[in-house]
Amino acid sequence: MATLLSGIRHFPGYLDRPAQENLVELIRRIVIEAPLYVPVMPGTGKPMSVRMTNCGSLGWVTDKERGYRYQSTHPATGRAWPDIPAELMELWQKLAGYSKPPEACLVNFYSDDAKMGLHQDKDETEFSAPVLSISLGNSCLFRVGGLDRKDPTGSFKLQSGDIVLLGGEGRLAYHGVDRIYPGTSTLLKNGGRINLTLRRVNS
Repeated sequence: MATLLSGIRHFPGYLDRPAQENLVELIRRIVIEAPLYVPVMPGTGKPMSVRMTNCGSLGWVTDKERGYRYQSTHPATGRAWPDIPAELMELWQKLAGYSKPPEACLVNFYSDDAKMGLHQDKDETEFSAPVLSISLGNSCLFRVGGLDRKDPTGSFKLQSGDIVLLGGEGRLAYHGVDRIYPGTSTLLKNGGRINLTLRRVNS
């Protein structure tokens, strides 16, 4: 496996089962207010294999015409995003090591055949703040590399309750999800995986 860049940390099993179940219930409430939708790639309009929504003062969105960006409203409903739950704010305070709170929490739902290609989280203006990623549901194969798309990559499994921090030198590391492992968790009744990504957008 490629050596992880400094600032990338994996916290396996950080959340116990009750904490995971509580987060799933909170996400269900968020999805009622801000429904999951299928984002599309800039330019081509090709749909992604994940469904997504957001909570926080800002949400990450993408469409064919305007591309990747943050905005304060849901692209389908036009309503403001729901607030980030206190439980997620507390995780940020404990693990992020950053003085300001997150402004966005991207909620990605992966069906058992979904994946996410290698990419950088670089649509923010504040790169000194880390990205905090929380896994719920079925395990996935997480791939992470360096600061150039051509750098060597390595993969490791993320299980339900795991947390990954991308900070420091590793804040802009290329990363992605190669596959989901069906049947590896009973957390979500219908299978799949939820990934919560807390981000500070502005300085």
